[in-house]
Amino acid sequence: MSDDRLTMELQNLLGEPAFLALVAAFGGTRLFIPATDRENQLLPVLGRVAVDQLAGRYGRSYLRVPLAREARARHYRAAGMSNAEIARKLGLTETGIDKMFRRMGDRPAKGSVDPRQLFLFD
Repeated sequence: MSDDRLTMELQNLLGEPAFLALVAAFGGTRLFIPATDRENQLLPVLGRVAVDQLAGRYGRSYLRVPLAREARARHYRAAGMSNAEIARKLGLTETGIDKMFRRMGDRPAKGSVDPRQLFLFD
């Protein structure tokens, strides 16, 4: 399965917050997904619901967790992070982040999606 396809599948299965937590903690690694909670290292990172969803789909197998740098960069940009902050989070250069955003067809605006943001003016 391609990284893009796996990324979409995991985002749909887990939802964005749990998906981002998964790739931030385990991205780029092969991760065994246990079918039971015993010795499950994912529980403190993802929570009960996401762990149950992963176990239901991938239990008793290895999952090659994608890096999902583009999805993470979009999320960090929407949260208002600078390119320098995003670069440090993703282990890339600031120039690499600039290029990544330029390649995106629907480039995210800084601070554009944060639901905690209050708007004072229309």
